Amino acid sequence: MPTKEDILTALKEVYDPEIPINIVDLGLIYDVQISNDNVHVKLTLTAPGCPLSEILSAEVRERLLKVEGIKEASVEVVWDPPWTPERINKEALEKLFDQRKIEP
Repeated sequence: MPTKEDILTALKEVYDPEIPINIVDLGLIYDVQISNDNVHVKLTLTAPGCPLSEILSAEVRERLLKVEGIKEASVEVVWDPPWTPERINKEALEKLFDQRKIEP
């Protein structure tokens, strides 16, 4: 059975289309529940009403189904609590500022 770490590692291959940071480091993954060969992920987006919600959800589900041992995957987009930039992990934030040549 896959672990939460296996799931998060797989999801690090999915990137926000507008920000060059993966969705895990960006802080968009709120919860991962694994039950046998099923996984359910709660995902948020950087802004409510994002037109890419369905596309990103489908990409996440597709990536989850590639994890060995996962046969069913569901993705739930949630808005509570709202995402804020404070959810970005430190390393990703430094990478983002370095790419933009901005001081954090």
